[in-house]
Amino acid sequence: MKRILMILLAAMPLLTTAQNRDWADYGRYAAANAQLTKAPEVVFMGNSITDGWDDAHPEFFTDNNFACRGISGQVSSQMLCRFRADVINLHPRVAVILAGTNDLALNNGPIEMEHIVENIVSMAELALAAGIRPVICSVLPAGSYPWRPEIEDVAGKIRTLNSRLKAWADEHDVAWADYHSAMAAGDGSLRSELTHDGVHPTREGYDIMEQVILPVLTSCVNGAR
Repeated sequence: MKRILMILLAAMPLLTTAQNRDWADYGRYAAANAQLTKAPEVVFMGNSITDGWDDAHPEFFTDNNFACRGISGQVSSQMLCRFRADVINLHPRVAVILAGTNDLALNNGPIEMEHIVENIVSMAELALAAGIRPVICSVLPAGSYPWRPEIEDVAGKIRTLNSRLKAWADEHDVAWADYHSAMAAGDGSLRSELTHDGVHPTREGYDIMEQVILPVLTSCVNGAR
């Protein structure tokens, strides 16, 4: 009994930390969501790549009535958790979903490829159920993850994930934005002139992403795929 009590006492700080942790980070955009006076035309859901887009080119969002809802480091399961709060409840016409690279980087621990796909598909299905047109985006190319150098064949894993996501999008007539083809070097890495760390785009990289996504959004808003 004494040993059990000691174990419980030792675990209490960990339990308290877990209880106080906003795992999906609902709080990140809570104030911004509450302050919106009109529905955004498009909401961009994503991780640090989306988060950094708003920093690199804020006018892309403000001039077009787009809302950035990227959070650095997030995996697809975290995005799925906050998808209603940060996308559906904002009532956009279109939701742009860019997720998966942090799952492959094991940011939240091991996850099977099929479950990454399922999380992203679930976000798209939630959007459709709410009358919002989803756009599924290809994961950006990368040759390695600087914070997880032990992960092998990153480029191959990204190609596999993108292939599965595109197959689902094609089958279900959901819009697809192919950043990967526009930004990849021959070996599947992100072209060196578009990045400082091999994963995150520079302003020049975001320029290319904008050239890819804008025609897709135009088609969605006009009612085409």
